Amino acid sequence: MPSLLAACVVHQLRSDAGTVGTTAIDKRPVEGPVAVKRFGLYADVQVDRKHHGGDEKALYAYAQEDAEHWAAELGRELPPGWFGENLRLDGVDVSGAAIGERWRIGGTVEVEVTMPRTPCATFARWVGGADERGWVRRFAAAGRPGAYLRVLRTGAVEAGDPVTVLERPDAPTVAAVLARV
Repeated sequence: MPSLLAACVVHQLRSDAGTVGTTAIDKRPVEGPVAVKRFGLYADVQVDRKHHGGDEKALYAYAQEDAEHWAAELGRELPPGWFGENLRLDGVDVSGAAIGERWRIGGTVEVEVTMPRTPCATFARWVGGADERGWVRRFAAAGRPGAYLRVLRTGAVEAGDPVTVLERPDAPTVAAVLARV
């Protein structure tokens, strides 16, 4: 059964060479239940609100299967939160989800897939900067971007919660939308 492996919030703000000067990409798993509010997980933060957060990007989900692909490619372990994601899911084809697809996580939380993550320079620096040249293009070309989610129904989630697809519209997938960008 598809499930939530981890709910992740910012571990610490980090200095970043980008225009904002700080990033909240360093996400780590939370023990026990965590509240899901309209704008994301309780105790999480988005520093660059021009490009992250809000209704359309309240949560970022990434698939364990995609993380395993990148772990093999990069030759290192990529624990939950490493991609800056709030939700690490197992058994859910996150990048293959249709725009508008709705999921229930746990007993009450409902979310809607809104768009793919578009990789950026902050993400490239987080991954390894000069050690991973071309990361933004490589990540985008792989078609494993993960998805941003809108919160439709608040509640709480925790690792081990089931994930159920409630509705899958006839719409482009997350990966297909990123490929058009």
